[in-house]
Amino acid sequence: MERPRERLTQLGPQRLSVPELLAIVIGSGSGGLSALDVANELLARAGGSLRTIAAEPVEGLRAMRGIGPARAVTLHAALELGRRVTEEEWDPNAPLRSAQAVHRMVSGRLRDLPVEEFHVLALDTQCRLKRDILVTRGTLNSSLVHPREVFREAIVACAAAIILVHNHPSGDPTPSPEDVEVTRELIASGELLGIPIRDHVVIGRESYVSFVESNRM
Repeated sequence: MERPRERLTQLGPQRLSVPELLAIVIGSGSGGLSALDVANELLARAGGSLRTIAAEPVEGLRAMRGIGPARAVTLHAALELGRRVTEEEWDPNAPLRSAQAVHRMVSGRLRDLPVEEFHVLALDTQCRLKRDILVTRGTLNSSLVHPREVFREAIVACAAAIILVHNHPSGDPTPSPEDVEVTRELIASGELLGIPIRDHVVIGRESYVSFVESNRM
């Protein structure tokens, strides 16, 4: 039987299965298991999902039979490179005039995070991204996402307008009452400062909710 490395050389990466590609990243077997055995066990544990593997902390991966610390780090690096390739498909000079464009830009980074991250996208007068500002990491509430923290960075970036973005680790992008309250407070602050909020986009596992598209603002 041909080994994954040989098959990739002869056929190209597109012809290999996900376990075969993972086996190449893992490198070699351990504890009586081949690299392909380890890859299959890893995928089975993750329900066949590469995104689930990518979301697993290094400590969780390294505890698996046949992985260990070095291979856990290698797997994380390989999956992160794959995510960044997808991110490069977005044109950084393209205007963010729709929630769909925002989702396309940030979903690869945010949809599988185990905790909430609240970002402010600072825009120029043509709705192009000037700066992606991470305001807070953790449960979203009005005490953590204070207007002072949001608009201080937006002012430094000379933003003509901003878009609010955060993820829901549960996978369900439906805005919570806290999301609505925070958005209302920030809109009021933006009006006083002359920095309008164009939208608030909540990122879920497979979809998103836009406050503008859903008539929440």
